[in-house]
Amino acid sequence: MFGYIQGGALFPEPLTSEEEKKCLELMEQGDEEARNLLIERNLRLVAHVAKKYSTAKVDQDDLISIGTIGLIKGVNSFKMEKGARLSTYVSRCIDNEILMHLRATKKLGAEVYLNEPIGKDKDDNIVTLQEVLENNERNIEEVVDIKMKIKLLLEKMKEVLKDRERTILELRFGIGGHKPKTQHEIASMMGISRSYVSRIETKAIDKLSKEIKE
Repeated sequence: MFGYIQGGALFPEPLTSEEEKKCLELMEQGDEEARNLLIERNLRLVAHVAKKYSTAKVDQDDLISIGTIGLIKGVNSFKMEKGARLSTYVSRCIDNEILMHLRATKKLGAEVYLNEPIGKDKDDNIVTLQEVLENNERNIEEVVDIKMKIKLLLEKMKEVLKDRERTILELRFGIGGHKPKTQHEIASMMGISRSYVSRIETKAIDKLSKEIKE
């Protein structure tokens, strides 16, 4: 999956409605390949959502990595019986994940004013942080719920992650008093490539996603 992001290749085409329905049905039966295919074929959606935050003083590759976390969570927690479209549901998950990351790392605190442009919408109109936050008021309960799960998350990190996986997540997201760092910074600190940091990060998050169901 991350070969598309790190290699700069074109993202794969989305699944047709029939293919998506079939994959969702197989995923509900526990088919891991169907789940992975749903994630891979929606990577283009991650890039599309991440573009909204292209002027938020954050590396675009980092935004795509964070957005991919939201995509994985969205696919993992999607329920066909709810009646929502998968693309609509995961788009919101991607958006929420990026916003929570920006808030948590205070990239959009001391550095950015609420009226400062952070991107453009599909009609090329300037979008401000205040507008984005107002449009996401309906997700406040979700944010609060996630914060209440932080203690459980830290416990699961100790239980299911290897030392290197846990260290990378702690450095990336400022867990345990660390200042949040980019993948480039972590790669330099650990003497490994940025793409390897990205792969470890994604694997670790995937492990946690399976342990903690939203």
